[in-house]
Amino acid sequence: MNEEIQLFLEEAKDLMDKAIVHFSAELAKIRAGKAMPNMLDGIMVDYYGAMTPIQQVASVNTPDARTLAIKPWEKNMISEIEKSIINSDLGLNPQNNGEMVMINVPPLTEERRKNLVKQVKVEAETAKVSVRNIRKDANESIRKLMKEGAAEDDVKRAEDEVQKLTDSHSVKIDKLVDAKEVEIMTV
Repeated sequence: MNEEIQLFLEEAKDLMDKAIVHFSAELAKIRAGKAMPNMLDGIMVDYYGAMTPIQQVASVNTPDARTLAIKPWEKNMISEIEKSIINSDLGLNPQNNGEMVMINVPPLTEERRKNLVKQVKVEAETAKVSVRNIRKDANESIRKLMKEGAAEDDVKRAEDEVQKLTDSHSVKIDKLVDAKEVEIMTV
C-alpha cells in the first residue's frame, strides 16, 4: 500500500487512541460512590487572580472510602478552595476546620446513579462523534490521494482499514461505558 496512505492510517489510529484516552479521563471524573482524589480534577481555584487546578494549590487525599481531605499549601487558600468546590457541579459539601477542607462523600441515591449513567452515555457519544470525525477526515485525505494518482484499489482498502479502526475504537468505548455503568450501579 502507498506510503502516504499508510501515514494517514497511522495518524487516524493515533488520533482515535487519543480520543479513547480523553474519554477514559472524563470517565474518571464521574464519581461512583467512593471518594477518589481524581473526583476534583478539573476544579479550578482562584490563586492570586489566576485560575489554577486544585492539585497545584493543595494536596488531595482520601483518609477513608467516604472522605476527601484537601490540605492547601497556604492557609489563606482554604476559603477559595471551599468556594470552588461549592460552585462546581459535583454536588459536594465541603467543611473547613481551619487547617484543611474535608468533604464527606455521601452514598449515591438511585436517582443520582441513573443521572451519572446518563452522563457517562453522553460522554460516550461525544467520544464516538470524535472517532467518527477522525474517520471522516482520514477518508477525505485518502480520497484526495486518489485524485493525485493513487490506485483506486489502494484507496478502497485504506477506507476499509479506517472503518475497521473506527469499529474497534467504538467497541472500546462501549466496553468502557459498560464497566463504568456497573461501577456506578453497584451499591
